[in-house]
Amino acid sequence: MSNSIADTLYLLKSTADEDISYLKTKADRTRQQQKGDTVTYVINRNINFTNICEQHCSFCAFRRDAQEEGSFWLNLEDILAKCQGAIEKNATEICMQGGLNVEAKINGSSLQYYLQLVTGIKNNFPQLHLHAFSPQEVQFIAREDNLTYSDVILALKDHGVGSMPGTAAEVLDDNVRKIICPEKLNSDTWLEIVSTAHRLGMPTTSTMLCGHIETPEQQLSHLSKIRSIQEKALEKNYPARITEFILLPFVGEQAPAPLRNRVGRNQPDLQATLKLTAVARLFLGDVIPNHQPSWVKLGLDGALDALQWGCNDIGGTLMEEHITTMAGAKGGTCLEEDTIQNAISSIDRPYRQRDTLYQVQSE
Repeated sequence: MSNSIADTLYLLKSTADEDISYLKTKADRTRQQQKGDTVTYVINRNINFTNICEQHCSFCAFRRDAQEEGSFWLNLEDILAKCQGAIEKNATEICMQGGLNVEAKINGSSLQYYLQLVTGIKNNFPQLHLHAFSPQEVQFIAREDNLTYSDVILALKDHGVGSMPGTAAEVLDDNVRKIICPEKLNSDTWLEIVSTAHRLGMPTTSTMLCGHIETPEQQLSHLSKIRSIQEKALEKNYPARITEFILLPFVGEQAPAPLRNRVGRNQPDLQATLKLTAVARLFLGDVIPNHQPSWVKLGLDGALDALQWGCNDIGGTLMEEHITTMAGAKGGTCLEEDTIQNAISSIDRPYRQRDTLYQVQSE
Protein backbone atom coordinates (compact mmCIF):
# COMPACT_ATOMS: atom_id res chain seq x y z
CA MET A 1 0.00 0.00 0.00
CA SER A 2 1.40 3.39 -0.95
CA ASN A 3 -0.03 5.26 2.03
CA SER A 4 1.95 5.17 5.26
CA ILE A 5 0.38 3.69 8.38
CA ALA A 6 0.13 7.21 9.79
CA ASP A 7 -1.66 8.50 6.68
CA THR A 8 -4.05 5.57 6.72
CA LEU A 9 -4.87 6.08 10.40
CA TYR A 10 -5.49 9.76 9.73
CA LEU A 11 -7.99 8.94 6.98
CA LEU A 12 -9.67 6.28 9.12
CA LYS A 13 -10.16 8.76 11.96
CA SER A 14 -10.97 11.86 9.96
CA THR A 15 -14.52 13.19 9.82
CA ALA A 16 -13.68 15.94 7.32
CA ASP A 17 -15.83 15.77 4.19
CA GLU A 18 -12.84 16.23 1.87
CA ASP A 19 -10.95 13.34 3.51
CA ILE A 20 -13.97 11.03 3.32
CA SER A 21 -14.53 11.94 -0.32
CA TYR A 22 -10.85 11.33 -1.10
CA LEU A 23 -10.94 7.93 0.61
CA LYS A 24 -14.03 6.81 -1.32
CA THR A 25 -12.68 8.02 -4.66
CA LYS A 26 -9.27 6.45 -4.18
CA ALA A 27 -10.68 3.10 -3.01
CA ASP A 28 -13.16 2.96 -5.88
CA ARG A 29 -10.46 3.79 -8.42
CA THR A 30 -8.12 1.21 -6.88
CA ARG A 31 -10.86 -1.43 -7.06
CA GLN A 32 -11.41 -0.62 -10.71
CA GLN A 33 -7.69 -0.92 -11.45
CA GLN A 34 -7.31 -4.19 -9.55
CA LYS A 35 -10.56 -5.98 -10.40
CA GLY A 36 -12.39 -4.00 -13.08
CA ASP A 37 -16.05 -3.04 -12.92
CA THR A 38 -17.68 -6.49 -12.91
CA VAL A 39 -19.38 -7.39 -9.62
CA THR A 40 -19.30 -11.09 -8.82
CA TYR A 41 -21.63 -13.21 -6.70
CA VAL A 42 -22.02 -16.87 -5.74
CA ILE A 43 -25.15 -19.00 -5.48
CA ASN A 44 -24.79 -20.71 -2.13
CA ARG A 45 -26.64 -22.00 0.89
CA ASN A 46 -25.62 -21.29 4.45
CA ILE A 47 -26.14 -24.14 6.94
CA ASN A 48 -25.65 -23.55 10.66
CA PHE A 49 -25.92 -27.15 11.87
CA THR A 50 -26.14 -26.37 15.59
CA ASN A 51 -26.27 -23.39 17.92
CA ILE A 52 -25.31 -25.45 20.97
CA CYS A 53 -21.97 -23.99 22.02
CA GLU A 54 -19.62 -24.25 24.97
CA GLN A 55 -18.46 -20.64 24.57
CA HIS A 56 -20.10 -17.39 25.67
CA CYS A 57 -18.91 -14.62 23.33
CA SER A 58 -20.20 -11.23 24.41
CA PHE A 59 -21.45 -10.29 20.92
CA CYS A 60 -23.28 -13.55 20.20
CA ALA A 61 -27.07 -13.93 20.26
CA PHE A 62 -26.87 -17.26 18.40
CA ARG A 63 -25.44 -19.71 20.96
CA ARG A 64 -27.53 -21.77 23.34
CA ASP A 65 -26.92 -24.39 25.99
CA ALA A 66 -28.03 -27.91 25.07
CA GLN A 67 -31.30 -27.89 27.03
CA GLU A 68 -32.06 -24.20 26.54
CA GLU A 69 -35.13 -23.02 24.70
CA GLY A 70 -34.27 -22.24 21.11
CA SER A 71 -31.35 -24.64 20.89
CA PHE A 72 -31.10 -26.82 17.78
CA TRP A 73 -28.88 -29.55 16.37
CA LEU A 74 -29.64 -30.72 12.84
CA ASN A 75 -29.29 -34.37 11.96
CA LEU A 76 -27.64 -35.48 8.73
CA GLU A 77 -30.99 -36.04 7.00
CA ASP A 78 -31.99 -32.43 7.69
CA ILE A 79 -28.65 -31.19 6.37
CA LEU A 80 -28.95 -33.30 3.21
CA ALA A 81 -32.47 -31.97 2.63
CA LYS A 82 -31.10 -28.43 2.80
CA CYS A 83 -28.39 -29.40 0.30
CA GLN A 84 -31.04 -30.79 -2.06
CA GLY A 85 -32.89 -27.50 -1.77
CA ALA A 86 -29.66 -25.69 -2.63
CA ILE A 87 -29.16 -27.83 -5.74
CA GLU A 88 -32.70 -26.98 -6.85
CA LYS A 89 -31.70 -23.29 -6.66
CA ASN A 90 -28.57 -23.96 -8.79
CA ALA A 91 -26.21 -23.48 -5.85
CA THR A 92 -22.55 -24.31 -6.29
CA GLU A 93 -21.56 -23.96 -2.62
CA ILE A 94 -22.61 -25.01 0.86
CA CYS A 95 -21.19 -22.81 3.61
CA MET A 96 -21.43 -24.74 6.88
CA GLN A 97 -20.45 -23.71 10.40
CA GLY A 98 -21.88 -24.34 13.85
CA GLY A 99 -21.51 -23.92 17.55
CA LEU A 100 -18.91 -25.83 19.56
CA ASN A 101 -21.01 -28.74 20.77
CA VAL A 102 -19.01 -31.07 23.04
CA GLU A 103 -21.65 -33.78 22.58
CA ALA A 104 -21.12 -33.86 18.80
CA LYS A 105 -18.99 -37.00 18.67
CA ILE A 106 -18.98 -40.44 17.07
CA ASN A 107 -17.33 -43.16 19.14
CA GLY A 108 -15.90 -40.44 21.36
CA SER A 109 -14.31 -38.57 18.43
CA SER A 110 -15.21 -35.01 17.48
CA LEU A 111 -13.37 -35.34 14.16
CA GLN A 112 -15.40 -38.41 13.21
CA TYR A 113 -18.60 -36.45 13.74
CA TYR A 114 -17.45 -33.64 11.45
CA LEU A 115 -16.20 -36.11 8.85
CA GLN A 116 -19.61 -37.80 8.86
CA LEU A 117 -21.18 -34.45 7.91
CA VAL A 118 -18.63 -33.91 5.16
CA THR A 119 -18.86 -37.38 3.63
CA GLY A 120 -22.64 -37.35 3.86
CA ILE A 121 -22.79 -34.17 1.80
CA LYS A 122 -20.06 -35.08 -0.68
CA ASN A 123 -21.34 -38.62 -1.27
CA ASN A 124 -24.79 -37.29 -2.12
CA PHE A 125 -23.86 -33.99 -3.76
CA PRO A 126 -20.30 -34.25 -5.11
CA GLN A 127 -20.87 -31.20 -7.32
CA LEU A 128 -21.24 -28.89 -4.30
CA HIS A 129 -18.17 -27.06 -3.02
CA LEU A 130 -18.08 -27.41 0.77
CA HIS A 131 -16.88 -24.19 2.40
CA ALA A 132 -16.85 -25.30 6.00
CA PHE A 133 -15.57 -25.08 9.56
CA SER A 134 -13.78 -22.02 10.87
CA PRO A 135 -10.34 -21.93 12.50
CA GLN A 136 -12.20 -21.98 15.83
CA GLU A 137 -13.88 -25.26 14.88
CA VAL A 138 -10.53 -26.71 13.78
CA GLN A 139 -9.03 -25.73 17.15
CA PHE A 140 -12.01 -27.26 18.96
CA ILE A 141 -11.77 -30.58 17.09
CA ALA A 142 -8.01 -30.73 17.67
CA ARG A 143 -8.46 -30.07 21.39
CA GLU A 144 -11.26 -32.59 21.83
CA ASP A 145 -9.40 -35.39 20.00
CA ASN A 146 -5.83 -34.46 21.01
CA LEU A 147 -4.81 -33.91 17.39
CA THR A 148 -2.65 -31.34 15.63
CA TYR A 149 -4.22 -28.62 13.51
CA SER A 150 -2.59 -30.25 10.48
CA ASP A 151 -4.23 -33.59 11.34
CA VAL A 152 -7.66 -31.98 11.41
CA ILE A 153 -7.26 -29.85 8.29
CA LEU A 154 -5.85 -32.73 6.22
CA ALA A 155 -8.65 -35.06 7.30
CA LEU A 156 -11.32 -32.49 6.43
CA LYS A 157 -9.63 -31.75 3.10
CA ASP A 158 -9.19 -35.43 2.22
CA HIS A 159 -12.88 -36.11 2.87
CA GLY A 160 -14.09 -33.23 0.70
CA VAL A 161 -13.95 -29.84 2.42
CA GLY A 162 -12.93 -27.41 -0.33
CA SER A 163 -12.17 -24.25 1.65
CA MET A 164 -12.28 -22.78 5.16
CA PRO A 165 -14.29 -19.73 6.24
CA GLY A 166 -12.00 -17.16 7.86
CA THR A 167 -14.49 -16.42 10.61
CA ALA A 168 -13.76 -16.33 14.36
CA ALA A 169 -11.08 -13.75 13.56
CA GLU A 170 -13.24 -11.04 15.17
CA VAL A 171 -10.42 -8.54 15.85
CA LEU A 172 -6.93 -10.01 15.91
CA ASP A 173 -5.95 -8.18 19.09
CA ASP A 174 -5.93 -10.16 22.32
CA ASN A 175 -6.86 -7.15 24.46
CA VAL A 176 -10.09 -6.89 22.48
CA ARG A 177 -10.61 -10.66 22.46
CA LYS A 178 -10.39 -10.83 26.26
CA ILE A 179 -13.51 -8.66 26.37
CA ILE A 180 -15.62 -9.80 23.41
CA CYS A 181 -14.64 -13.51 23.11
CA PRO A 182 -12.45 -14.56 26.09
CA GLU A 183 -13.00 -18.28 25.50
CA LYS A 184 -12.12 -18.18 21.80
CA LEU A 185 -8.77 -19.09 20.32
CA ASN A 186 -6.23 -16.25 20.53
CA SER A 187 -4.94 -14.19 17.64
CA ASP A 188 -1.75 -16.20 17.12
CA THR A 189 -3.68 -19.47 17.02
CA TRP A 190 -6.12 -18.12 14.43
CA LEU A 191 -3.22 -16.98 12.28
CA GLU A 192 -1.41 -20.30 12.74
CA ILE A 193 -4.43 -22.35 11.67
CA VAL A 194 -5.11 -20.20 8.60
CA SER A 195 -1.46 -20.31 7.54
CA THR A 196 -1.37 -24.09 8.12
CA ALA A 197 -4.44 -24.43 5.91
CA HIS A 198 -2.66 -22.54 3.13
CA ARG A 199 0.43 -24.74 3.45
CA LEU A 200 -1.75 -27.86 3.21
CA GLY A 201 -3.66 -26.63 0.15
CA MET A 202 -6.87 -25.44 1.85
CA PRO A 203 -7.97 -21.97 0.66
CA THR A 204 -9.47 -19.67 3.28
CA THR A 205 -11.32 -16.40 3.48
CA SER A 206 -10.61 -13.60 5.96
CA THR A 207 -12.92 -11.42 8.04
CA MET A 208 -13.04 -8.68 10.66
CA LEU A 209 -15.81 -8.05 13.19
CA CYS A 210 -15.80 -4.26 13.33
CA GLY A 211 -17.66 -1.37 14.88
CA HIS A 212 -17.76 -2.38 18.55
CA ILE A 213 -14.99 -1.61 21.06
CA GLU A 214 -11.96 -1.78 18.77
CA THR A 215 -9.88 1.32 17.96
CA PRO A 216 -8.74 2.44 14.50
CA GLU A 217 -5.23 1.38 15.52
CA GLN A 218 -6.49 -2.12 16.30
CA GLN A 219 -8.41 -2.25 13.03
CA LEU A 220 -5.27 -1.42 11.10
CA SER A 221 -3.24 -3.94 13.10
CA HIS A 222 -5.80 -6.60 12.19
CA LEU A 223 -5.45 -5.73 8.50
CA SER A 224 -1.66 -5.89 8.84
CA LYS A 225 -1.85 -9.40 10.30
CA ILE A 226 -4.21 -10.57 7.56
CA ARG A 227 -1.88 -9.10 4.97
CA SER A 228 1.16 -10.77 6.53
CA ILE A 229 -0.24 -14.31 6.32
CA GLN A 230 -1.25 -13.73 2.71
CA GLU A 231 2.24 -12.45 1.91
CA LYS A 232 3.67 -15.54 3.62
CA ALA A 233 1.53 -17.80 1.44
CA LEU A 234 2.66 -15.93 -1.66
CA GLU A 235 6.34 -15.81 -0.71
CA LYS A 236 6.47 -19.51 0.20
CA ASN A 237 4.37 -20.44 -2.81
CA TYR A 238 1.84 -22.31 -0.69
CA PRO A 239 -0.77 -24.14 -2.80
CA ALA A 240 -3.60 -22.11 -1.25
CA ARG A 241 -4.19 -18.62 0.13
CA ILE A 242 -6.86 -16.14 1.22
CA THR A 243 -9.49 -15.70 -1.49
CA GLU A 244 -11.42 -12.71 -0.07
CA PHE A 245 -11.76 -10.21 2.75
CA ILE A 246 -15.14 -9.49 4.38
CA LEU A 247 -15.99 -6.81 6.92
CA LEU A 248 -18.62 -7.93 9.42
CA PRO A 249 -20.00 -4.88 11.24
CA PHE A 250 -21.33 -5.49 14.75
CA VAL A 251 -25.09 -6.00 15.10
CA GLY A 252 -26.13 -5.63 18.72
CA GLU A 253 -29.91 -5.52 18.87
CA GLN A 254 -30.23 -8.97 20.46
CA ALA A 255 -26.62 -9.33 21.63
CA PRO A 256 -25.86 -9.74 25.35
CA ALA A 257 -26.54 -6.47 27.17
CA PRO A 258 -23.06 -5.58 28.54
CA LEU A 259 -21.40 -5.23 25.12
CA ARG A 260 -24.54 -3.82 23.48
CA ASN A 261 -24.72 -1.11 26.13
CA ARG A 262 -21.00 -0.39 25.85
CA VAL A 263 -21.19 0.02 22.07
CA GLY A 264 -24.28 2.19 22.38
CA ARG A 265 -26.14 1.28 19.19
CA ASN A 266 -27.95 -1.72 17.80
CA GLN A 267 -27.23 -1.53 14.08
CA PRO A 268 -24.01 -0.94 12.13
CA ASP A 269 -22.64 2.56 11.58
CA LEU A 270 -22.76 2.59 7.78
CA GLN A 271 -20.41 5.55 7.31
CA ALA A 272 -17.75 4.05 9.58
CA THR A 273 -18.10 0.68 7.84
CA LEU A 274 -17.71 2.26 4.40
CA LYS A 275 -14.57 4.13 5.49
CA LEU A 276 -13.06 0.90 6.79
CA THR A 277 -14.13 -0.85 3.57
CA ALA A 278 -12.16 1.73 1.60
CA VAL A 279 -9.11 1.43 3.85
CA ALA A 280 -9.20 -2.37 3.53
CA ARG A 281 -9.19 -2.09 -0.27
CA LEU A 282 -6.23 0.27 -0.21
CA PHE A 283 -4.33 -1.76 2.39
CA LEU A 284 -5.04 -5.31 1.16
CA GLY A 285 -6.12 -5.01 -2.45
CA ASP A 286 -2.81 -5.83 -4.09
CA VAL A 287 -2.49 -9.11 -2.14
CA ILE A 288 -6.17 -9.90 -1.40
CA PRO A 289 -8.00 -8.46 -4.41
CA ASN A 290 -11.53 -9.69 -3.65
CA HIS A 291 -13.50 -7.62 -1.13
CA GLN A 292 -17.08 -8.34 -0.09
CA PRO A 293 -19.60 -6.53 2.13
CA SER A 294 -22.16 -8.28 4.32
CA TRP A 295 -25.62 -7.55 2.90
CA VAL A 296 -27.11 -9.43 5.87
CA LYS A 297 -25.61 -6.86 8.25
CA LEU A 298 -25.71 -3.72 6.09
CA GLY A 299 -28.84 -4.45 4.09
CA LEU A 300 -28.77 -4.65 0.31
CA ASP A 301 -28.63 -0.86 -0.08
CA GLY A 302 -25.65 -0.68 2.28
CA ALA A 303 -23.91 -3.44 0.36
CA LEU A 304 -24.47 -1.55 -2.89
CA ASP A 305 -22.85 1.48 -1.25
CA ALA A 306 -19.85 -0.69 -0.31
CA LEU A 307 -19.45 -1.66 -3.99
CA GLN A 308 -18.66 2.03 -4.54
CA TRP A 309 -16.16 2.14 -1.65
CA GLY A 310 -13.82 -0.62 -2.79
CA CYS A 311 -15.76 -3.90 -2.89
CA ASN A 312 -15.94 -5.96 -6.08
CA ASP A 313 -18.12 -8.86 -4.89
CA ILE A 314 -21.54 -8.89 -3.25
CA GLY A 315 -21.35 -12.34 -1.68
CA GLY A 316 -23.89 -15.12 -1.92
CA THR A 317 -27.60 -15.85 -1.98
CA LEU A 318 -27.26 -17.66 1.42
CA MET A 319 -30.86 -19.01 1.34
CA GLU A 320 -30.86 -18.96 5.14
CA GLU A 321 -28.79 -17.30 7.84
CA HIS A 322 -29.13 -17.55 11.60
CA ILE A 323 -26.09 -16.13 13.39
CA THR A 324 -26.49 -12.49 12.35
CA THR A 325 -30.27 -12.60 12.05
CA MET A 326 -30.58 -13.82 15.65
CA ALA A 327 -28.48 -10.80 16.66
CA GLY A 328 -31.13 -8.52 15.16
CA ALA A 329 -29.80 -7.81 11.67
CA LYS A 330 -32.30 -6.26 9.25
CA GLY A 331 -30.78 -7.34 5.93
CA GLY A 332 -32.74 -10.57 5.60
CA THR A 333 -31.58 -14.15 5.19
CA CYS A 334 -31.96 -14.86 1.47
CA LEU A 335 -31.51 -13.07 -1.82
CA GLU A 336 -32.74 -14.50 -5.11
CA GLU A 337 -30.24 -14.47 -7.95
CA ASP A 338 -32.31 -12.03 -10.00
CA THR A 339 -32.54 -9.68 -6.99
CA ILE A 340 -28.74 -9.63 -6.81
CA GLN A 341 -28.42 -9.08 -10.56
CA ASN A 342 -30.97 -6.25 -10.60
CA ALA A 343 -29.32 -4.59 -7.61
CA ILE A 344 -25.91 -4.62 -9.28
CA SER A 345 -27.42 -3.30 -12.51
CA SER A 346 -29.00 -0.44 -10.55
CA ILE A 347 -25.52 1.02 -9.92
CA ASP A 348 -24.58 0.57 -13.60
CA ARG A 349 -22.11 -2.25 -13.05
CA PRO A 350 -22.01 -5.56 -14.92
CA TYR A 351 -22.34 -8.83 -12.97
CA ARG A 352 -21.03 -12.37 -13.26
CA GLN A 353 -21.68 -15.51 -11.26
CA ARG A 354 -18.55 -17.05 -9.72
CA ASP A 355 -17.70 -20.13 -7.70
CA THR A 356 -16.28 -20.19 -4.18
CA LEU A 357 -12.69 -19.79 -5.42
CA TYR A 358 -13.58 -16.85 -7.69
CA GLN A 359 -13.62 -18.67 -11.00
CA VAL A 360 -16.26 -16.79 -12.99
CA GLN A 361 -18.78 -18.56 -15.17
CA SER A 362 -18.10 -18.44 -18.86
CA GLU A 363 -20.33 -16.17 -20.92
